[in-house]
Amino acid sequence: MGVGGTLEYFSSLLSNGHRHKKKRKQMQTVELKVRMDCEGCELKVKKTLSSLKGAKSVDVNLKQQKVTVTGYVEPNKVLKKAQSTGKKAEFWPYVPYSLVAHPYAAQAYDKKAPPGYVRNVETHGISNLSKQEEQYTTMFSDENPNACSIM
Repeated sequence: MGVGGTLEYFSSLLSNGHRHKKKRKQMQTVELKVRMDCEGCELKVKKTLSSLKGAKSVDVNLKQQKVTVTGYVEPNKVLKKAQSTGKKAEFWPYVPYSLVAHPYAAQAYDKKAPPGYVRNVETHGISNLSKQEEQYTTMFSDENPNACSIM
């Protein structure tokens, strides 16, 4: 199965859940960055998000300004509920440094990021593979009769 076939396979798996309108929400984890200054803020945010319908657990990391909600919840509703506390809230904007494509984009540096994390920056190369990158991906493909083979 080539890269295209694999992508189609995963795409069909992901889209199957969206074709049929199911009343039951899927269990998921929503991570938010919420501006909290003290334990009082932390408790207020945790209490508010715990009251959200479908929330199974709420984990607050005051040092990282990170809130993780797990349950049968919708991400946008979790964000709106967090913002209803009056705190500045956004979806978790960081990714582990180990997942970032290198060379690392300068605009992605963020001094406010927790240790080991960097701001998640949309890269243009992922959505629009250049012709050169496409050639690299098909160079060793089993479906390409002119591909290089190493035995």
